[in-house]
Amino acid sequence: MNIKYLVSTLLAVLAVALASSAAGNDSLPEVTHDGLHLVKDTKVRAVWMKPGASLDEYSEVALLACYVAFNKHWQSDYNEQTIQLENMITDQDMKKIRTELGKEFNKVFTEVLTAAGHKMVTEGGSGVLIVRPAIINLEITSPDTMAPEMEQSFSANAGQMTLYMELYDGRTGDIIARVVDPEALGDDFWQVRNSVTNLADADRVLRRWATLLSDHLAAMKAAPAAKAGQ
Repeated sequence: MNIKYLVSTLLAVLAVALASSAAGNDSLPEVTHDGLHLVKDTKVRAVWMKPGASLDEYSEVALLACYVAFNKHWQSDYNEQTIQLENMITDQDMKKIRTELGKEFNKVFTEVLTAAGHKMVTEGGSGVLIVRPAIINLEITSPDTMAPEMEQSFSANAGQMTLYMELYDGRTGDIIARVVDPEALGDDFWQVRNSVTNLADADRVLRRWATLLSDHLAAMKAAPAAKAGQ
């Protein structure tokens, strides 16, 4: 996958979508740069779909590796507020977190989709839905790099991250849909935060996103069957 192209696409869409995150769906673009149309009343911040496209024709799912990107200024802002040198976030720490979160994303999505009966494959083709996920704008309130029992802090939330997910037709490679959904991590209660609690908070959000996709795929498959039985 061309990472430069992925990043440029993210910026093109999110410059509009996330800038209006506090507003209603009517503030989002009705049509994207690549011809996808905004879907109203969804359970996520924004969904755009290709006119006439449907997910009912897909019986298999190919999940690509999740791309993870921090908020551009998070590392510098965090380190400026950190007193102890050993607690500062290094580039290596950033790389480790990105790698672990990306793996966790694919693990959770695979578990949820498989448990719901969706067949997971590794290549595209007829009847295959290609899912290209990314987590962007990642911020972590307490990203301890030491053992959890050695380094703890209190905060009202664990941070935030945004799902940016694109769905493609496995036979043609044509884009079908794009999903953008910013989410806070945690429950807004002051409590101890460390790498263990951060992962647990992230897992809850990942599982929600995976379940939404799984449920939608199941609903799309059920709709044609229901019509045929009428």
